[in-house]
Amino acid sequence: MNIVVQEVQKGTGALKVMVKDSIDIQGMKTMAGSQALMNTPAATQNAEVVDRILAADCQITAKTNLHELAFGITGINHHFGTAINPKYPELIPGGSSSGSAAAVAAGLADFTLGTDTGGSIRMPAACCGVYGLKPTFDRVSRQGVHPAVSSLDCVGPFAMSVNMIETAMQIIDPSFHPLTDLAQAPKLAWLDVSADAVVIESIQNYLAKANLTLTKVKSKWFDPAFEAGMQIINYENWQAYAALTETGLVGADVNGRLLKAAQTTMDQVQQAEQIKANFKAEIDALLAQFDALILPTLPQIPPKVSEAENTVAFLNLTSLVRPFNLSGHPAISIPLETASGLPIGLQIVAKQNADEYLCAIAKYIVQAGQ
Repeated sequence: MNIVVQEVQKGTGALKVMVKDSIDIQGMKTMAGSQALMNTPAATQNAEVVDRILAADCQITAKTNLHELAFGITGINHHFGTAINPKYPELIPGGSSSGSAAAVAAGLADFTLGTDTGGSIRMPAACCGVYGLKPTFDRVSRQGVHPAVSSLDCVGPFAMSVNMIETAMQIIDPSFHPLTDLAQAPKLAWLDVSADAVVIESIQNYLAKANLTLTKVKSKWFDPAFEAGMQIINYENWQAYAALTETGLVGADVNGRLLKAAQTTMDQVQQAEQIKANFKAEIDALLAQFDALILPTLPQIPPKVSEAENTVAFLNLTSLVRPFNLSGHPAISIPLETASGLPIGLQIVAKQNADEYLCAIAKYIVQAGQ
């Protein structure tokens, strides 16, 4: 299924885990889905999250494929192969953590790890019909994760249930302590964003069926936050991977994005940082009034693989997820379907470092909709 990059046998525990190949495992090459990194030396030590997984007596069975250099949103990878979306085979698996989402959807692992710099966990989770959590920025260690320097990237889990997401978080984040129950029904707000009618209607029908009442709220900094997140990731990825563009081994889509990213100026980054501060303050203010914000994960139905060769043409797919990388708030995607059986995601956002509460709200919403 083009999910696995390298087979691994580490640990013998009951839980089977797969790890995105931008995360170091000692003795193995970290190739980040790129032919340009095939001759890179093997990692000399595990990423901190890998050590935590092994310490919890889990079995790491494979490293998973991804959109090259974790710098793409479709999951299409011509060199190592594109992970097949198990539930929706014609549709993209989503990027960049395509293999990690697909592996969970295929039942190959109890949970997998991905990384999320601009939606790279939540987007493939929505595409593949699984749960995916982007934790609060800097809550989960990035030691041993590539690129080494990122002001937006987060390591987080995929799973088939919120309960397994919580189990994974307890393993990779020792400070994570799941809530047994909510003291009272959460106060929820619907964040008014642009998305296709079928996506909005499907989510609102689900919420109505669950008898959940939401207050509509707006964000004037939401769209600028999307653009600002693009500027920062472009600048930081060029710093990390500029030399690879000279090898002739980077795929055309990613190479083109990197060369365009080279044009990002420090003035643009500084402007993006100001937008980051404004957007974070705005979301913090909303979350002082509400326990969580609800919105779609994706603005449209995922495109077919055959239609998605041009990554740049589909960057708008991250329009509803990327802003929360900028603000740093934790966000989870719950898998839903349209009436015709196509995948969409319901995204929930909570206060920073309220990851446990976010998961409890997610369980509340899932149970209410059953």
